[in-house]
Amino acid sequence: MRTRQFNQNEKGLKWRPEAEKAVGKAPSFVRKRIRARVEKEALERGKKVVTLAEVKAVRQRFLHQQEKEVKGYQVDTCFGDTGCPMRAVVSDTLAPKIETIFQQADLFSFLKHEVNGKLKFHHEFSVTVADCPNACSQPQIKDIGIIGGVMPRTTDEACSFCEACVETCKEAAIELSGGEAPPRIDSELCVRCGQCVPVCPTGTILSGRTGYRILLGGRLGRHPRLAVELPGLYDEAAVLNIVSTCIDLYKQKSRNGKRFAHLLTDRDIKRLKAQLTLSGKESA
Repeated sequence: MRTRQFNQNEKGLKWRPEAEKAVGKAPSFVRKRIRARVEKEALERGKKVVTLAEVKAVRQRFLHQQEKEVKGYQVDTCFGDTGCPMRAVVSDTLAPKIETIFQQADLFSFLKHEVNGKLKFHHEFSVTVADCPNACSQPQIKDIGIIGGVMPRTTDEACSFCEACVETCKEAAIELSGGEAPPRIDSELCVRCGQCVPVCPTGTILSGRTGYRILLGGRLGRHPRLAVELPGLYDEAAVLNIVSTCIDLYKQKSRNGKRFAHLLTDRDIKRLKAQLTLSGKESA
């Protein structure tokens, strides 16, 4: 007799393997939504196990009734409320604040007015927040990608030259020269992951400035492009300001629901960099 295997999540729902596999085949930009909707409907019906039938029903609605599911934007995080195990910053308050900005901008009504025909998921403005440079939520291919980071700094504490920091750094951004010189951190190579800080036994390397890296204009599709990174780390207030600025730019330039990533030009990016520098919002 064959025993069925189940995968149980934090909501107490058990997923049959074939249901998990079916969700995995959905396009990446709607996968989380389909999963969340399947679980919501299963819980509302008092079900304990998610089967392939539930997944197929929700997937059909998403494919043929997309406009009912579209809200004009999509804000994602890597791990949601459970947090990233490698997190460089704690961004729990950032995504809800970004969500509020989009709600106030009412992009759904804007898109309804601009788009000729029914709204689809690819019309939505996509933003994702990753708590560390591993970037599991794929910020490099979103309209706005936000990556948590911490810039390590050296202190006056004597280095034991154990090389734990050198071995931990995957970017080869740390160099030990010997003698009494502190570790040298190459800011050009460092990706702000902060993993060198907890392994330092002497406190020679500590956390410096923390904040967020900002990437703009990433996309997939027929003409894919990786997002362009703005220089520096930004605090939460600056991130929210950049998101608002990008939404305003999008509304100014959008025609027939064209994606922000397709509208953003190199000139726009240069202008934004200049604005951030003049306002003092750019930080090293």
